[in-house]
Amino acid sequence: MALMDFIKKQFIDIIQWTETGDGTLAWRFPMAEMEIQNGASLTVRESQMAVFVNEGKVADVFGPGTYKLTTQTLPVLTYLKNWDKLFESPFKSDVYFFSTRQQVDQKWGTPQPITVRDADFGAVRLRAFGNFSFRVADPKLFHTEISGTRDNYTVQDLDGQLRGLVLQNISNAIAGSGIPFLDLAANQLKFAEALVTQLAPEFGKIGLKLEGMTVQNVSLPEELQKILDQKIGMGMVGNDMGKFMQYQTAQAIPKFAEGAGSGGGIAGDAMGLGAGVALGQVLAQNLSAGLQGGAAQPAAPAAPVGVKPEDVMATLEKLGDLKAKGILTQEEFDAKKAELLKKLV
Repeated sequence: MALMDFIKKQFIDIIQWTETGDGTLAWRFPMAEMEIQNGASLTVRESQMAVFVNEGKVADVFGPGTYKLTTQTLPVLTYLKNWDKLFESPFKSDVYFFSTRQQVDQKWGTPQPITVRDADFGAVRLRAFGNFSFRVADPKLFHTEISGTRDNYTVQDLDGQLRGLVLQNISNAIAGSGIPFLDLAANQLKFAEALVTQLAPEFGKIGLKLEGMTVQNVSLPEELQKILDQKIGMGMVGNDMGKFMQYQTAQAIPKFAEGAGSGGGIAGDAMGLGAGVALGQVLAQNLSAGLQGGAAQPAAPAAPVGVKPEDVMATLEKLGDLKAKGILTQEEFDAKKAELLKKLV
């Protein structure tokens, strides 16, 4: 009877896996009641790795290539089974294949606004989304931490965990980068680089390698979006303070028109606009003199151009607000302050 059972038993001579393109990350070779024949062939294709597991313990790991399974090619399994004393053939062992190719276009996003901390603005609520790519880099670690003994483990099975990992680390990425939040929001490449720096070690803890990440959109609260628009506008005019005042005046005109229509706050808007126009006239005259070779021109009195002490102080307050918001640097503010104070002498 035992002889008949031996004759009927099926032996495995070839172990291999052909991927089906369904996003499978880990696949267990079907063993059933079959056993692996001594000298059987193991084929591991490019973008694959194979792992032998004996009684729950990870034994030998194989990269791409073709192998003849013997005690020499299975040293860990040989040790676990004490084959150095007596090789048993055929033998049983679980064999898992892992896909190591890059899994691209994986989506991430913030379903609800999340709160991050910034040195300039304190708590900021934002929404963002993009995509990323990854691959299995350490199949032994991935097996023990994630896929386990399942027959099949796919990208879809891992999707929720990876999305959560991204969301959990956005705040730490921004804080750890040391880059002002508005610079990150205006430069999505920097934002993505900060996320990769923060997330790569977290992916590594479960046997994955984060290959790349993109930030396709960042949605800011309305008040921060206005500041970002101003910062971008200043970047367009550069460090020319004359152009800066022209830019500020142009920004104030629509608000002044709205105030005139509603009848509220006209006096305050008018004073701010008047100060900007007057200052623009002074800067324009100075620029004109500089373009004419620096020829000495008699200094125009303050009164004819409409520069009053209260106008200068109002303008200084506006510049102080812009410095506090990070739109002006300390050096730019100090230079402009010194220039304006001279008008009061």
